[in-house]
Order: sequence, then structure tokens, then C-alpha cells
Amino acid sequence: MGHDLPVAPTVRPLSNALGAEVTGIDLTTVTPDDVAEVRALLLEHLVCFFPEQRLTRDAHVALGRAFGDLEVNPNLPGPEGGPREMVELRASQGGIADEWHTDVTFLPSPSVMSIMHMVECPPIGGDTMWSNQYLAYEDLSPPLREMLEGLSALHDAEPHGKPDMKAHHPVVRVHPETGRRSLFVNTQFTRRIVEVSHAESEALLAFLKAWSIQDRFCVRYAWTPGAVAIWDNRVTQHHVVNDFSGERIIQRVTVLGDVPTGEAPRWDPYAPSRRGSVARHDTVLARDLRAAATLD
Repeated sequence: MGHDLPVAPTVRPLSNALGAEVTGIDLTTVTPDDVAEVRALLLEHLVCFFPEQRLTRDAHVALGRAFGDLEVNPNLPGPEGGPREMVELRASQGGIADEWHTDVTFLPSPSVMSIMHMVECPPIGGDTMWSNQYLAYEDLSPPLREMLEGLSALHDAEPHGKPDMKAHHPVVRVHPETGRRSLFVNTQFTRRIVEVSHAESEALLAFLKAWSIQDRFCVRYAWTPGAVAIWDNRVTQHHVVNDFSGERIIQRVTVLGDVPTGEAPRWDPYAPSRRGSVARHDTVLARDLRAAATLD
């Protein structure tokens, strides 16, 4: 008798920008072939959704370890009783992760990917949105792309109450597997662009943050209990839609091993003038520049 051939997973794209729902892979018992398949799907779709998985904590951690070493988050709570590698976020009236962000960019090595399991979700609302940062970069005009490739930004964990936790990253990064460029700033953690003045940084970041989350770059996913999302943290942003009432419990593990790379900055860090009204910002600028200088 012949051997049964493996059944290919079913992949249903959810938008033209990014995102696909995948069935036919059991994440509770992944094989090396499954891991390779998921990696390939992430390179194509950036975020993949796997309904009706219902992972135990141990299976969730084992799934993450199949992709690499796992982070112990320095700022967010874990579930009661562990494991240490897992973050658990509970909310009943919104307000959890409802600001656009890329996970832990305040660290010198942000996560490669995140794996999130929806343990319990409200009957209506509480969707999550993701944005494709390849497209956000590629749809900019050539002159602006060229300028951004010569800039770097300071990220910090001030939203988590730890403003001294900082990292310095390129504004435009190069994906280590695809070679494509993407924007690498986000609303929650990117604090300033190092090579320009305070006023210029504020204006440029405000534009980039609004530009990078346009509807045409996004996918929105309506959760069901037991669904799992896996996304490439290197080229996406995400946020929770804060429109729900009722218990919402998610558990997440994140895979380490990423060092953002891009073009070297083409200018020195900005040295502020002491004249007139700009003097008010000198202390902040000097502090930020000192922090950036110690992180390279």
C-alpha cells in the first residue's frame, strides 16, 4: 500500500495588503515541515491566523520554541502560575494595546515574531488590526525614501513606565530574509529622529505614524475563541480596536533573534542651537542624544 501524502494547508488571503487565514495545520503538534510552511507563509502574508487551535500554555510555549528562543517580557504581566515566557493581557472595557505599535522596539533586539492565542474574546468588538510596513515605505515618494534611509530613531519604553529603557534603530530597515525595505517607526515607542531638530522630528514622525497605518496598508481580524495569530514583527505594526465590553484574554509568546539593520545614518546627531525659543528643548535633545550614543 502507498503512503498517504501530506495534505497542504488551505490559505485564504484576507486583504490585498497582508494577512491570511490558514487551516490544515495543527499548531499543538507542529512538525519541522509545519514550521517551514508557517515561515514561508509569513514571508508572503506577514500575519497568519489559525482558527480553532485552543492551545494549552505548554503547547503555546512549545510552538514558540519551535521557531527560536523566547523572550521574557520585562514590562508586561504573565499568567498566574507562569510560564515566564508568556504574556497575558486581560481587559473588559478596552484599553489594552489600543495604540499602534511594533512589539518591544525599545529593546536593542526586538522580537522576530509574535504568537498570540485568543483565550477568551467578547462576542462583539475587540478586533486587532495589522499594517504592512513594506507598503508604507514603498508608497512614499523617491526623495522622501532616500532621506529616510539616512536617518535613525530613538525608541523607549515610556508607555510601560520605563523611559530609561531605550534603543536606537534605523528609520528604514532591511528584512534579513527578503531584502525588502520597510518603515520602522511606531506611535507607541518611537520617541524622536536623532539627526534632525526637535520640531522637525515631531513633524516628520507625526506624518510617518499617520501615513503608515492607512486603511490600504491594513487588515482587520475578528477573533474567535481559540484562534492563534502569528506575525512577522519586523515588518508590521498592530493595535487592538478599543470598541468592546466583556472579558478579553490573550496570551502571547515572542521569538527573539532580531537585530534591525539598514543604511548607516548619513548625518551626525543633531546639535541644537542655544538661541531663542529652541533653548527650551535643549535638555530633552541632549538627554536623547546621550542615550542614543550609548546604544550603538
